[in-house]
Amino acid sequence: MADLPTHTIVFEILTRLPAKDVGRSKSVCKQWYALLSTQDFVRIHCSRSVVSSNQRVLLIDDLTCSVRPIISNNNDYGPSSIVTFPFHHQNNDVSILSHLNGLLCVCLNHTYELLLWNPTTTAFKRLSTPDSHGFYINNLDAIGLYVDADDDYKVLHIKRRSGVLGVYVYSREVDSWRNIPFITRQEYVSPHFNWSAGTFCGGTLYFTVCECWIGGTNVVICFDVNSEQFKEISFPPVPSNGMVQGVLVNVKNVLHMFSSTGMFEMTIDLWTLQGDYWIKVLSCPPIPPISLSLWCDITHYVTNGNWFVMTKLGKLFTIEMDMKPFECFYPVSWFRGFKGAVFVQTIVSPSI
Repeated sequence: MADLPTHTIVFEILTRLPAKDVGRSKSVCKQWYALLSTQDFVRIHCSRSVVSSNQRVLLIDDLTCSVRPIISNNNDYGPSSIVTFPFHHQNNDVSILSHLNGLLCVCLNHTYELLLWNPTTTAFKRLSTPDSHGFYINNLDAIGLYVDADDDYKVLHIKRRSGVLGVYVYSREVDSWRNIPFITRQEYVSPHFNWSAGTFCGGTLYFTVCECWIGGTNVVICFDVNSEQFKEISFPPVPSNGMVQGVLVNVKNVLHMFSSTGMFEMTIDLWTLQGDYWIKVLSCPPIPPISLSLWCDITHYVTNGNWFVMTKLGKLFTIEMDMKPFECFYPVSWFRGFKGAVFVQTIVSPSI
């Protein structure tokens, strides 16, 4: 250690600080401010921040927006901290569409505008433009947030308007939108198909596309973020009777799907993607019936062999999965996670 340059030692120490402490450290001196603002520092700090102690749950209701830690000892929420939105809104009409490395892609429902927002640093960036890019319509559009090979944070926006499907990519680095081709079956343009938010895993964004919740066609659309090519793979072979839903989650850079089937009682199977095929990992016992009014406030996470279903009031129930490889918290959003998200505290900026 004595042979290491002071700059290297300082860098190694600061990249291990909590995100809020890094923000405070910028005021120490000009040299530290410059160091802590570099993309290399942000990237390494982010990679070291993806641990359970930095996970937070953000929950929005009609009156408040709060952030809570997850207590690993009892797998529940810690004390809440009220968050003030740094942008104009009306009655907390903010929908969480996607989240990655501490950034949230959100929509202001009264204006349909898209924003990138880091709730830890409070920094945000409006993505809407005068030429109608960056406006989101619920039940028609889909959003995916990802990082490409050049470490550029991007937003994929799939828009369905009057029978026409358009695909647009926003680049944080160049601060602009551009159109890319969508080459797959055109029937997915139909509003009868419901698109999930994108789940980023291993250089690919994955979307579930479901014709309806009872019967119909269910597929997964894959978007390679570097080649910008789309392809389609099948859903896991789940029963078609009753309601069928699939929730995607990135577990240690391997894509998994929680598929739930049934009507009044649901059975949940966990699948993992190997190549283009799904392998069943486990089956869970039926979960108790849940009031439909609760689903809009639910967020989920997995840790130490258990799958937890949470609402803003706390833990709803626990599914024991007996899976020891799950040693950290992994975010799973119900549908598009409109009212809740699990995110990691980082200093990643929504703008360059």
